[in-house]
Amino acid sequence: MAGRVLWDVDTQVDFMLPEGKLYVPGADETAPAMARLVTAAREAGLVHVASADDHELTDPEISDEPDLQNTYPPHCLRGTPGAERIPETKQLDPLPLSHVPFPPGLVPGLVEGRREILLLKKNFDVFTNPNTEALLDALDPEELVVFGVATDVCDDAAILGFLRRGRRVRFVEDAARGLVAARVAKATAVWRENGVEFSTADEVVTDLSG
Repeated sequence: MAGRVLWDVDTQVDFMLPEGKLYVPGADETAPAMARLVTAAREAGLVHVASADDHELTDPEISDEPDLQNTYPPHCLRGTPGAERIPETKQLDPLPLSHVPFPPGLVPGLVEGRREILLLKKNFDVFTNPNTEALLDALDPEELVVFGVATDVCDDAAILGFLRRGRRVRFVEDAARGLVAARVAKATAVWRENGVEFSTADEVVTDLSG
């Protein structure tokens, strides 16, 4: 199992729970599957990378008249309960990598021996965090096991970013939900064409415990 990384996309209260500011329909139903993935990864010693929106009202993505493609209503505002991860995916002692860029040569030493890493972001694309690229190079995983929300927004941006960088991706379908069904179908079709493997949480857990 060496070389696998669990990549957790934005499993935050504002997205995951019905009372959240930008609830992804059905996201709360995926929490048990997400919990199984996080527990199995912890038991197997896999690195758990989690991305998280870390917004302020002045961020370009935040709008009172959102188009839900490039702009969104206020959500995951820094310091609010909605920005917290749900209990099922909460990290115990993560290394946070904020928007301040580290010299890339420092990143391998920072992450060495760390099992939990938190990537904060101002945009739906995790690669807008200036440290994501260096982190991916430092971890150099054989496979990225991706889950989280939303399939057609933040998941899509992350997975397309991995594919552009020649990375092998496994997407956990029952531990993810999307905002717009037509966009989900379009995104996942592109992923399949580019070699993304589709899996279930139970299949991943079985692989990790085998």
